[in-house]
Order: sequence, then structure tokens, then C-alpha cells
Amino acid sequence: MSRPPLPPFTRETAAQKARMAEDAWNSRDPVKVSLAYTEDSRWRNRSEVFQGREAIVAFLTRKWEKEQEYRLIKDLWAFDGNHIAVRFQYEWHDASGQWYRSYGNEQWEFDEHGLMRRREASINDIMIAEKDRRFHWPAPGPRPAEVPGLGTEPF
Repeated sequence: MSRPPLPPFTRETAAQKARMAEDAWNSRDPVKVSLAYTEDSRWRNRSEVFQGREAIVAFLTRKWEKEQEYRLIKDLWAFDGNHIAVRFQYEWHDASGQWYRSYGNEQWEFDEHGLMRRREASINDIMIAEKDRRFHWPAPGPRPAEVPGLGTEPF
């Protein structure tokens, strides 16, 4: 299976890969998201470390059961060869209705077929009031074209 764009990445293709990942994650479909990763993809997400598509599906299923009304924006940070780094923010609320904004960075490594074989994510959560939310679009679903990326968004 091939997942263009393929490495080595240019600024344009790295940004395209980041947006494709954002759109997939905003679908909140664990199986669909897992198909962008190699069968034996290795992940570190916060303090969890695991490997393989089955583990990815299980992780994402748990994640989106907890993180309700999830909306994510990813921006390209850097790229080189088969590596991409992104920064991201997402908003969600828990079962009690408390809203959060999560800030993070990811480092990605791709195989020659454009599948991600390694993902490392560092993430911090900040409690926010619902009135302080920034990301408003119908979810699940991709960020509409008129909604800007992070740009120079403050923390």
C-alpha cells in the first residue's frame, strides 16, 4: 500500500501530509486513521508506548471516548527527507463538560511508501472555559478551508 505524498518531502508535500493527518484525525475514525501507519508502527503518546495498528486503533478508540467534541489543527514545523515535525492544538471536553485545549508537538518518520512508521507526541492539557474555545466547526469532520491554521496563535 502506498500513501502519497512520498518522501523525500518538500515544504509543499510535508504541509500536505500534515493536513491529511489533521483531516483523518478530525474524522475520529480509529480504523481510518490507523491505515496511514505501517503494520508495526511505533508510537509514544504522552507516557504511553505501543506498537502496531491494532494498538493504534485501541488507543484512538479510548482517546475519543474520553476526548469528546474533539477538533484538531496541525501545522508543519519542520521537515527533512522522510521526517516531519508538526505542532498542534486541539480542543475537547470530558464527560463532565469541562473543556480543554491540548498543545503538542509530534515527530514523524515515514517509510518509502509514505506510511508513518514512527510517531512521538508530547502533549499538555490546559483547562479552558467553553467561552474561550477557538475551534468551532461541525465535528467530526475536517477543518473548513475558511478556518485558519495556527499561524501565530498565542499559547
